[in-house]
Amino acid sequence: MNTVSQESPPARGRSARNPWSWIPTLYFAQGLPYVMVMTVSVIMYKRLGISNTDIALYTSWLYLPWVIKPLWSPLVDMVRTKRFWIVTLQLAVGVSLALVAFVLPLPTFFAFSLAVFWLMAFASATHDIAADGYYMLALEQHQQAAFVGVRSTFYRVATIFGQGVLVVLAGYLESSTGNIPMSWAVTFGALSALFLGLFLYHAFVLPFPAADRSTRGESGFLADFVAVFKKFFARPGLAAIIGFLLFYRFAEAQLVKMVSPFLLDARADGGLGLGTSEVGFIYGVVGVAALLAGGILGGVAIARKGLRYWLWPMALIMHLPDLAFVYLSQAQPESRAIITAAVAMEQFGYGFGFTAYMLYMIMIADGPHKTAHYAICTGFMALGMMIPGMWSGALQEAIGYSAFFLWVMLSTIPGFLVVALAKVEPSFGKKKTE
Repeated sequence: MNTVSQESPPARGRSARNPWSWIPTLYFAQGLPYVMVMTVSVIMYKRLGISNTDIALYTSWLYLPWVIKPLWSPLVDMVRTKRFWIVTLQLAVGVSLALVAFVLPLPTFFAFSLAVFWLMAFASATHDIAADGYYMLALEQHQQAAFVGVRSTFYRVATIFGQGVLVVLAGYLESSTGNIPMSWAVTFGALSALFLGLFLYHAFVLPFPAADRSTRGESGFLADFVAVFKKFFARPGLAAIIGFLLFYRFAEAQLVKMVSPFLLDARADGGLGLGTSEVGFIYGVVGVAALLAGGILGGVAIARKGLRYWLWPMALIMHLPDLAFVYLSQAQPESRAIITAAVAMEQFGYGFGFTAYMLYMIMIADGPHKTAHYAICTGFMALGMMIPGMWSGALQEAIGYSAFFLWVMLSTIPGFLVVALAKVEPSFGKKKTE
């Protein structure tokens, strides 16, 4: 007998809201804390005078909650409802953003802000589990397919907003006030107010699906918990699967940590000497727009021919544009148009190629425990980003930007090796004709 959550659905009518009233805002809220922890924190710490070594090392550790979230993903299924988790964790993220704003003007801001980012990352990783599960429970199957592009788009809109609009705002405040810590504190304070508004909105607007209840069964909590992991790790070809999840983005994991420092660093230090607002526009707006375009085109391509057909082309299109940063680091062009085009090309290629990675995880997770198994896949995905990112800053400072981006190109080799070993179902991802 299943244990049903204590939350009771409200009056009829609120249990079947139009998906447009909550899917865009839910996935916007899912994307914001991730981009703040993983990307915007890098730019902020660079502007606050932290070294590349410390930035790469400590912000890479912030991936850890996403790495280990499979350890508690069954709890989200077994305890209370997905709706309860979503609303509670959005409140936690809103408070965390306010705490970052509070500690930035302090002399010990680095340690305190990292501690708050750690809590925010934990809340955000758990929110991801709940939101993805809720999406599958609150919508009929045909609605899930219809809105998958909407959820992806608004997740990327959050990336543009955080990595672009907020960074441009921080840069404007830096220029107008001359006080860098206070400029970033104001930016995080404004974001906290916005996020708390999203929390209040979802507390009232999110529907109460009948299927959203505890999945705890008669076997007992521990037995159900262990069974989820046993089923995943008993699958055939596990070594090739884990290898793909860890190494497909081995080069990108190192590149992404050093892009913002490279764009911001002075030309005498091997960088391009851009201002904060310029980085916000080039990397945070144009770059993310190119990333989104690549992802949309990648999804259309796979729907027509299937994942197996596109796996090798997508791996090539994702990795080869890394040469753009080899060029930028060697030539250090002055032209903003050339810099913007190079960044856009690399981000488009990454968005196109990353589509194959996402579909591969969906294929592996398919089955009765798809929510928890998808969380396990994303845990390995995060680990594959965390570990290479940790050493990237120290390596860059030891060998310089030019040699570092050449090393990134060599690091694409493991990505091609795991593609060669990957086994993909012949028609997976291909749109079925009636």
